[in-house]
Amino acid sequence: MMRERFVILVVEDEELHRKMLAKVLDVLGYTVMVATSGEGAVELVGRQRPDLILMDINLPGMDGLAATRMIKGNALTAAIPIIALTALAMVGDQEKMLAAGCDDYLAKPALIKPLGAKLGEWLGGGRNKTGQLQAQEGEGASR
Repeated sequence: MMRERFVILVVEDEELHRKMLAKVLDVLGYTVMVATSGEGAVELVGRQRPDLILMDINLPGMDGLAATRMIKGNALTAAIPIIALTALAMVGDQEKMLAAGCDDYLAKPALIKPLGAKLGEWLGGGRNKTGQLQAQEGEGASR
């Protein structure tokens, strides 16, 4: 049985950003799970496998890079795409995120159109409420 909507885990400690992302993702047609810390994200991903993770990098305690390394280091969760969300814009930051295992990144604040486009790229080109996925599993997936 196919899922009706893709599930995205938002890992964000700042309440305003978390609520904004959840609202935008809902409008875009996704189901949202939330974690407020790196530790919480690792624990949640271990129990419930989201289709994609939006990972804040600057988190209290275990930061997003450490959480990403743990998720990507687990064979059961390594294939879940992780998109780093960060306001970091220093030289070398993108390389650090990719080296930690992030599959992609978006600058914060994430705007609706770039976020929607990025999610579409990683989730096979589409998601609709009837569960029909476009460009999945090699069927018509020529990019």
